[in-house]
Amino acid sequence: MSNCKRGLASTGRWLLAVVLSAVLPACGGDGGGGNAALPTVPGAGGGVGGAGRGPAPVNLGAAGNFVILAKSGVSTTGTTSVVGNLGISPIDGTGFTGFSESMYPGNEYAVSAVVVGKMYAADYAPPTPSNLTTAVSDMQTAYTDAAGRAADYTELGAGSIGGLNLGPATYKWSTGVLIPTNVTLTGGFNDVWIFQIAGDLTVSSGVQVILAGGALPQNVYWQTFGAVALDTTSQFNGVILSQTSIVMRTGASINGRALAQTAVTLDANPVTAP
Repeated sequence: MSNCKRGLASTGRWLLAVVLSAVLPACGGDGGGGNAALPTVPGAGGGVGGAGRGPAPVNLGAAGNFVILAKSGVSTTGTTSVVGNLGISPIDGTGFTGFSESMYPGNEYAVSAVVVGKMYAADYAPPTPSNLTTAVSDMQTAYTDAAGRAADYTELGAGSIGGLNLGPATYKWSTGVLIPTNVTLTGGFNDVWIFQIAGDLTVSSGVQVILAGGALPQNVYWQTFGAVALDTTSQFNGVILSQTSIVMRTGASINGRALAQTAVTLDANPVTAP
């Protein structure tokens, strides 16, 4: 069967069309000439609890304890607001810039007026250093896991996915991905999305990544080999696993996690753990 919604002649096939309509693109191919495969049907996937559609979720391990985790630093300017823990390692506490943090008694973590959570660095008192080493290792493992999943769709939209409504599945690009206009992810609260991006991920100014139908940001994974740029006032959902940097420009927001193997840069951003 072609991986798109076509007119079904018989009443007996009408129900199948209804079921598939939530996960299949409109007729015209897979949006990029790749080897798109049919996403799993409702209730038959490897999603959260074994009940969701799409791939099995990515295990973040100890990295899931952080809303922002980076190896070489986290910096902020402007009126940033972070809900969740921050961690940096192997860089020491000098890798936090712009937070005006102060050490909590015991020196295991720091606190800041712009962070509802705790700030951890590699040179803070034990057990913080070993905990961060584990978290960073788990972040790297999660990145490798997400990058290695079998793709359901390849080269969708030739890397430009604005305006699309995407069902739970694994999507892969051999290039960067641009989101120039709103993109919608439609699915249930157990459904899972993985986006495998060989280049950069860029979300244009004012653009939204919209979750619909009960989809949750903790079940959406953006694995990027290149840098991630969330332009001004964009609204992003999901867990970013970046091989390099994550830059949030003025007023951009994220409901999810920013996990970077280099640095995270903030500029008056609301950042909220899912």
